[in-house]
Amino acid sequence: MAVVSIGVISDTHGLIRPQALDALRGCAQIVHAGDVGSAAVLTALREIAPVVAVRGNVDREVWAYGLPKTAVVEVGAARLYVLHDLYALDLDLKASGFAAAISGHSHRAAVSRRDGLLYLNPGSAGPARLGLSVSVARLRVGGSCLEAEVVELAV
Repeated sequence: MAVVSIGVISDTHGLIRPQALDALRGCAQIVHAGDVGSAAVLTALREIAPVVAVRGNVDREVWAYGLPKTAVVEVGAARLYVLHDLYALDLDLKASGFAAAISGHSHRAAVSRRDGLLYLNPGSAGPARLGLSVSVARLRVGGSCLEAEVVELAV
């Protein structure tokens, strides 16, 4: 079974760090979980791999109107639900056939499992704040098996 690597990034707030780009190289696809901040961020990410992005609470300019609030990403047998703020989740992921939820917003990287589902927040790859690490994540998908790892960036 082939393993597919998905890059996950969030809360760039208009800043695309070279370290983030380096950490995402080699991924088959990139998911941006909102608060993109600038169309230039998506342009830079698309030079690495195809991008699925959702709109976050700071994405209010005209360029961001085309971004959906949620997205579904299918990788092999796994369906991933993407939204910016996990607290805005308004559906039963398990009953809807999802394997994971990808979110951002909190700027805190987290990987957890509940009820057989993976919850992934890559943290913030944008301006450092709140004393938190700057990070992205890599999600490996092999069939319906998901493994996530947070990658802290040296900034």
